[in-house]
Amino acid sequence: MARMLLSLDGVRIKEIVLTKKHTTFGRRPYSDVVIDNLAVSGEHAAVRLLGEDAVIEDLQSTNGTFVNGNPVHSHVLQHGDVVEIGRYQLRFERDDGSVHTQLPSVMNVSRTEPPHPVPLPIDDADRDFDRRPTTFADTTLPGELPLLRPATVTVLSGAAAGRVVQLIKVVTTIGKSGIGIASITRRPHGFSLAHVEGEARPTVNGADVGATPLLLRNGDVIELAGIRMQFAHTLL
Repeated sequence: MARMLLSLDGVRIKEIVLTKKHTTFGRRPYSDVVIDNLAVSGEHAAVRLLGEDAVIEDLQSTNGTFVNGNPVHSHVLQHGDVVEIGRYQLRFERDDGSVHTQLPSVMNVSRTEPPHPVPLPIDDADRDFDRRPTTFADTTLPGELPLLRPATVTVLSGAAAGRVVQLIKVVTTIGKSGIGIASITRRPHGFSLAHVEGEARPTVNGADVGATPLLLRNGDVIELAGIRMQFAHTLL
């Protein structure tokens, strides 16, 4: 029997026994497993049982589906694999701990571009950008960026001009609720900026950030909702 153990920040929430040929995960109430979190798409991912194999498939979600920290489109699950959907983890287990490899390993898809960020709900107390930007998630990514100073964002304009924020968590959101929100996501290879919501879209060095996350470089100037900020990440 195959199952998935759903947890959040190391706390187990429930056990999902995979008895159906097609089990869906998402925020919509008709999903087989409903995960009510803004980082999770309405139809985020699905597990298909193909013979003795269980295959996780990303359903073109906004923030992507990860297996053992790597973004995938489709992946044959092995005993002990950890699937990440938003901030949630799903550990795949078989009662016998067996490994099946009927499907080709080329189904694992890696990207050269930074994966989508994980935008998370904004606390009411932090909705105004003139306060410290909200930082989410207590988990840090495996592996530090060697010989680099902590990345920072310095506010260049507005009431918070001169404020320096260290980007020490996985996701930091910036902007103004109802106008424009963007996220800066920490990945092993660097930091990426993405538009999350609102009519105001972020720009980097005067160029609009498109639909895909943009990898930030030291000295980049970000502008969002009339506020200018500078990203810094330099060698020690």
